[in-house]
Amino acid sequence: MTAVTQAISERRSSRAYLSRPVSAGLVRDIIEVARRTPSSSNMQPWRLSVMAGPDLDRLRDAVRQSLAANPAAEGAEYKIYAPNLKDPYNRRRIKCAEDLYGTVGIPRENKMARLLQFARNFDFYGAPVGMILSIDRTMEQGQWADVGMFLQSILLLAHERGLSACPQAAWAAMHKTVRAHLALPGEYIVFCGISLGHADLSQPINSLVTERASFEEIAEMRGFTEDAREAEEILVV
Repeated sequence: MTAVTQAISERRSSRAYLSRPVSAGLVRDIIEVARRTPSSSNMQPWRLSVMAGPDLDRLRDAVRQSLAANPAAEGAEYKIYAPNLKDPYNRRRIKCAEDLYGTVGIPRENKMARLLQFARNFDFYGAPVGMILSIDRTMEQGQWADVGMFLQSILLLAHERGLSACPQAAWAAMHKTVRAHLALPGEYIVFCGISLGHADLSQPINSLVTERASFEEIAEMRGFTEDAREAEEILVV
């Protein structure tokens, strides 16, 4: 199995998949282990719906019908991005989009092509497994962080087992159709979707490796002596 450090370093969000199926046992194994994700006071405020085969196809069909009637989608029940997003966060977001669309040769001015590529979210990028991750709407910000950790566990466990995955906030904008398909109780908010399967490595879009901010941009170390820092480095290695 892949070490945690290797899984974090290697994992990528895949946006094109082979039709090769994924067994129910393998998916269940990933979720069984992800259940050990920590959460505030062990509340475990998440709910996960996992679909494949005809059931997944029915959701895809329902979403296509909804988008045909309302191309602007249904609107998310929470703010995916902060309004008036400031730098460096807005700059990073724009750079990510430019790099992503650049892999498939879509320039910034080609709005229609970008919309069509974005719409592939709602096909789970052709993945054989689609998941919808939800959170109880009574939860506060601390528990939303817990759901993020649960999501990260799924992504890393999938990579460890030779699969690829992609978290998709776009699914929050189709919450009405998702809710109807899953008979999702009203107390839950659709947080995101997750595509899961075997990545099609022949597709250029899967070549994207997003940049990361430097250590100095995101962290500071205080109170350490150089000797202590060197000891930590030895332990990590």
